[in-house]
Amino acid sequence: MSFERIIKWAEVAMTPEDQTSSLSDGKGEVFRRRSLHEELTEAIRELIVVGDLLPGTRVPEKELCALYSVSRTPLREALKVLAIDGLVNLEPNRGAWVSKITKEDIDDVFPVMGALEALSGELACKHISDAEIGNVRRLHREMLKYFEQRDLEGYFAVNQQIHEAILSAARNKTLTAQYNSLAARVRRARYVANMTMDRWTQATEEHEQIMTFLERRDGARLSAILKKHLENKLETVRQWLDDNEEADGAKAR
Repeated sequence: MSFERIIKWAEVAMTPEDQTSSLSDGKGEVFRRRSLHEELTEAIRELIVVGDLLPGTRVPEKELCALYSVSRTPLREALKVLAIDGLVNLEPNRGAWVSKITKEDIDDVFPVMGALEALSGELACKHISDAEIGNVRRLHREMLKYFEQRDLEGYFAVNQQIHEAILSAARNKTLTAQYNSLAARVRRARYVANMTMDRWTQATEEHEQIMTFLERRDGARLSAILKKHLENKLETVRQWLDDNEEADGAKAR
């Protein structure tokens, strides 16, 4: 686990007032704005999603308690939520482990997420305002700058904001709840899988189409490209899993 990255993430989550305190003053200060349980769950979820807590590794409970100045009780409550989300496995007498990414898991999750993405696009075209389209256009331009700079982390962050903006414009609470229940698992698979330059270019071109169809409020075509966009992400993750299996097999020989 990259503790430098964890500390950086925690500092970003802090308010300007909080940032006057050092880590030794108690990282529990990070959690002023929402409940301790909610913030702690979100913090650990993000560590898992971006790969600071790697698949198949044990969750370092002692270190996380020290980092965020919390006791084991709220930490374990947070881990229970993450277990429900499919990001953590709770094993008796062995503690919490970050769940592995498997073909079975992605083949279960990605088609469902693709259907949700498609529905969000269809509904968004019926309800989105001109101001919201303008905001997505601004995010799209920002994402393209990250692509030109070959800044994958920045690209992913803005990419996520674009998809969330379309989801918000769909104006459907049930859709949003179902989407959010799966989003972390999809994001994690995307983060850990190696994306080739060809696939990155293709994904950017797909986003150009997403932007075009959204501006036209063409629900059918936006729905179709959003679903195809996720299907292509699935193929990237599958290839990463295949490559890992081949590498593991070579090591075993």
